[in-house]
Amino acid sequence: MESALDYTRRLLRRGARAYKSMGQNFLIDDNVIEQIVLVSELKPETLLVEVGPGLGVLTRVLARQVRKMWAVELDSHKIEILQRELQGLPVEIINGDALQLNLAQLWGKAQGFLIGNLPYYITSPLIMHFLEQNTSLTGMTIMVQEEVADRLAARPGGKEYGVLSVAVQIAAEAEKVMRVPAEAFWPVPKVNSALVRLRLRAYPGINDKKAFLKIVKAGFGQRRKTLANSLSAGLQLPKETVSLKLGELGIDEKRRSETVSIDEFIRLSDSLRQFM
Repeated sequence: MESALDYTRRLLRRGARAYKSMGQNFLIDDNVIEQIVLVSELKPETLLVEVGPGLGVLTRVLARQVRKMWAVELDSHKIEILQRELQGLPVEIINGDALQLNLAQLWGKAQGFLIGNLPYYITSPLIMHFLEQNTSLTGMTIMVQEEVADRLAARPGGKEYGVLSVAVQIAAEAEKVMRVPAEAFWPVPKVNSALVRLRLRAYPGINDKKAFLKIVKAGFGQRRKTLANSLSAGLQLPKETVSLKLGELGIDEKRRSETVSIDEFIRLSDSLRQFM
């Protein structure tokens, strides 16, 4: 099999292009591809979907690991390339927007796996879109900007811990597998990336998910303020009410939101949602 770099060079000579407007950067590092396959723990029976296959450099490797996979590509210019290069492999190519993808329509009530090199400009919406479909997935291996990877896997107490950390970790165990230098892609992006493995799990007992996320966003809305002040301002509630509820839960109102665990946010949500 051609190396990732040789494969990409051949297609570029034939007229393939990377469109900046679509955030396209083609992976050209075989070692990174090997790691993606390794950490994804694919089996022949795994139902697999790849988001953003681009030129198919990773797809051609993944398709040899499973009996059936789908590749979802928004760029219509890449469809002909994918159809030609992946001919004979068990890949169904879908020309469409991954943000509109319904996994249950692909494989029914079964659970599958997702792999994707996610465009930087829609990383968070894509992650949340698929976490919402957690009953259709066992996990994901995704390539994201390194800064985002740090936020996904952050634990309470650090500056990276925030809304995205909580929103993701209520649905999955997030692990930053490896840092991927910018030189692993063509064109070379301005930032480094990282490989993240998400192991999905059932959502915890959140009575009102909308209220929960609203409270989390309010808590991190003014990070330099105390938890009580941030929640009061973000939820437009009297500080006395917020302080009272925090006291009832045994949570110090002078703490900062970055120290609050997911379990504490869940308890806060149950306590404060009656006022929202």
